[in-house]
Amino acid sequence: MSDILNAIIMGIVEGLTEFLPVSSTGHMILTAHLLGFEGDRAKTFEVVVQLGAVLAVLVLYWRRFLGFLDVRPGFMKRPGINAVHVALAMIPAVVIGLLFRDQIKEFLFGPNPVLYSLVAGGVLMIVAEKARVRVTSETMDDITYKQALGIGLFQCLALWPGFSRSGSTMSGGMLLGTSQKAAAEFTFIVSVPMMFAASGYDLYKSREFLTMADLPLFLIGLAASFIVGMLAIVTFLNAIKKLKLSYFAYYRFALAAIFFVILYL
Repeated sequence: MSDILNAIIMGIVEGLTEFLPVSSTGHMILTAHLLGFEGDRAKTFEVVVQLGAVLAVLVLYWRRFLGFLDVRPGFMKRPGINAVHVALAMIPAVVIGLLFRDQIKEFLFGPNPVLYSLVAGGVLMIVAEKARVRVTSETMDDITYKQALGIGLFQCLALWPGFSRSGSTMSGGMLLGTSQKAAAEFTFIVSVPMMFAASGYDLYKSREFLTMADLPLFLIGLAASFIVGMLAIVTFLNAIKKLKLSYFAYYRFALAAIFFVILYL
């Protein structure tokens, strides 16, 4: 029963935090540490449960993703974002992730690095908000190829667990002239191929830890992440105009302080 409860808790944490600028990976690592749910089996579970949140985006934006398959001549000149925007935003993190995957897993996946990155990511978010860069892309479909690539470069920061993919890309987008909502929606879209690719690669690397006995555990966590993830996306997009990035930054600082006390004092 304890494993089932762990799966539900971890699924809820993943679904709630994946698309907020607070770092789902950081929350998962810290939560797993508190639950004592650690080791190779737990790390494999964390990869699987992320797919639930990704599926939530796929369901909510399925028409948009179908549109990306239309690559007939001239598609790059049509209004709105297309598959090239998504590819440009993916390439930097994919390259860095593949080149330094082992070093990232060895040195950055742990409570201590997560605490530092929670603070560093919060500082970036405050800087992005205070910079007040002139908005040139009010909606997601106004985002240019140059902005998409720039957002992709900022996404590399999310390879450091605790930094947050949405936090780094939203901050990057705002510094590059997109509105906060446009950057948030574009982040959701890019997260789908990014996380499918990353999770698929990690699952392949961890295939020896996948067993039929753990299937119920993984499915429960995935379902919890999917349901909560859908609710979190809709709620976040409805509230995005009222919520400042600095609010999430202060939350990150408080979380880092609380876990520092729990873990080290």
